[in-house]
Amino acid sequence: MGIIVAIGGYESESEKEQTFSTPIEIDKEIVKLTGKKRVNALFIPTASKDKPSYINAFNKVYGDQLGASVDALLLHGEKMSKMAIQDKIDWADVIYVGGGNTLMMIRKWKYFGVDQMLKRAYEQGKVLCGASAGSICWFDYGVSDSLHFYDDKTTKYIKVSGLGILPGVHCPHFGSKLWDKGFRTDGMIKIMKRSKGKCLAIPDGSAVIIKDGEMTSMGIASSSQCWWEKGEWKSSLV
Repeated sequence: MGIIVAIGGYESESEKEQTFSTPIEIDKEIVKLTGKKRVNALFIPTASKDKPSYINAFNKVYGDQLGASVDALLLHGEKMSKMAIQDKIDWADVIYVGGGNTLMMIRKWKYFGVDQMLKRAYEQGKVLCGASAGSICWFDYGVSDSLHFYDDKTTKYIKVSGLGILPGVHCPHFGSKLWDKGFRTDGMIKIMKRSKGKCLAIPDGSAVIIKDGEMTSMGIASSSQCWWEKGEWKSSLV
């Protein structure tokens, strides 16, 4: 089986500097987890509608700084064949999913069959990772601000479906000054009161590695009050 690295979000408190401002140690560890000297890193920016500046930021970190060969899977504005999409995923050692609109991203993936391709990539032992929407997607469900992309005045958070590779609900940006502001935490608690299982909440600038059912953390804050114990997610918040 593969390895999943779920990143709570970028550490910056500025919306203009939100991309790849996580501690570089997290990205270094992601590359190291492949066990390869020459790493192929694929960026999937579907949730941001293939935002060019986001792709450039990924290329600078994983290409220029970490020495990986980089490519991006673009699903907006061009009709790719399933074979072409599969070729990109097969090429990759690391598959990094960017943040943005989780709800739209999952729908787009299902249309192109990317959801099933990523599940197979996990079974093949690839390193799957991402921040925000890119961390939600690996779980059964996530606490999402996707409605904000359709109405920027809403503070409502919804429960969105992920790929179901990992059990439970995931809440990124936990306690973030930029992305939480109390609304996300409130939304998480309301969602979990109506949900079975537990929630893993990860703060910005922090990540967890899930390998063979075991979870280890990188810089995760104790204030998250969520953890993995005896085969299920635990949380003192709900």
